[in-house]
Amino acid sequence: MAAAVDVRPPVHRDGASLEAISDAVDTVNIFKGMATTTTTTTDSAAFDSASHFDATKDKSTFRQYTTACDRVKHFYAEQHAKQTVAHNLAAREHFYSPARQRPQMGIWEAMEKLNTLVDDSDPDTSLSQIQHLLQSAEAIRRDGKPRWMQLTGLIHDLGKLMLFFDGCCEGQWDVVGDTFPVGCRFDERCIYPDLFAANPDVGNEVYATRHGIYRPGCGVNELMMSWGHDEYLYLVLRDQSTLPREALAMVRFHSFYPWHKEGAYTEFMADGDEALLSAVRAFNPYDLYSKSDEVPKVEELKPYYLELIDEFFPQKIIKW
Repeated sequence: MAAAVDVRPPVHRDGASLEAISDAVDTVNIFKGMATTTTTTTDSAAFDSASHFDATKDKSTFRQYTTACDRVKHFYAEQHAKQTVAHNLAAREHFYSPARQRPQMGIWEAMEKLNTLVDDSDPDTSLSQIQHLLQSAEAIRRDGKPRWMQLTGLIHDLGKLMLFFDGCCEGQWDVVGDTFPVGCRFDERCIYPDLFAANPDVGNEVYATRHGIYRPGCGVNELMMSWGHDEYLYLVLRDQSTLPREALAMVRFHSFYPWHKEGAYTEFMADGDEALLSAVRAFNPYDLYSKSDEVPKVEELKPYYLELIDEFFPQKIIKW
C-alpha cells in the first residue's frame, strides 16, 4: 500500500499578523489578571512565590482592551469551531509520524529562527522575539527564581516555530490563544463559550458530556489539550530536556486560563496537580507583564543563557 500523502494546504506564515493576534489575546488575559498581588522575593525565592518585578506596574497601560475585543472575538470564533477531537488526533499523529522530517537545531538557534517570524514592519512592537523571551527570563531571574524557571521563561514561546514546519498547524487558530481540553464538554468559563456552538463535537454523544473521554481525578496531564504552540513545545521538551515537571506544566498550561485563572476543569485534577497549578500561576505574571521591561542586551546575556541551556539540554541538538 502506498504511503498516505499529506494534502493539507500550506500555511501562510504571516508573522506580524500572528503576533498581532497573540498580543491582542494577551490584552484580554492581562485584564483578567489585574488583581494579581505581589510580595518581595529573595535570591533564593521558591518557584511559586509571588512575583515582585511587576509590583509597581500599571497593567492597564500595556494595551487598550477595547481595541483588542473585535479582533480577539473573530479569532476565537474560528478557534472554537475548529479545535475538534479529530483535528487534535490528526495533529498529534502528524507530530509523531515517522515520515515527518523533524528539523534539528539547538535552543539558541531555534530562538534565532523564531526571531525571523516578525519583520521590522510589525506595528505592535519594536522588539525582536529573542528580546521578548529574554525579558521574561530576566524578570524571573531578577526575582531570584530557580535556574530551571529562568530557562522556562526563555523558551516558553518557542512552540511558535510550528508555523515554520509543514503540516504542524493550519493557521493562527491552532498556534496561539487560550487553550482547553477537547473530548469533553466545553466549560462555560472558557473565553467566549457561546462560540463553541459551531464546533461539531458539541453534538457528539460522548464529547459533549461533562467528563467526555476522561474520568474525574485522571490528572491534568491526561487531558488532550487544544493544539497550539504550548502543546507543541511541551511534546518537544517532555522527552528531550531535564526540566522538572513544574517547568513542563508552565509550558503546557500557561495559556490554559479556564483552569489556572477561572477554576474550571478542576474535577480532572489528581494528587500532585495542585503543585502544577501553583507553578503555572507563578509563571503567569512573567508571561504577561514583562513586555514593558527595558530592552535586554542580547549579546551580553547570551553567555549566561547558553550555559543555562546546556544545563537542561545535555544532548544540545533538539528534534523539533
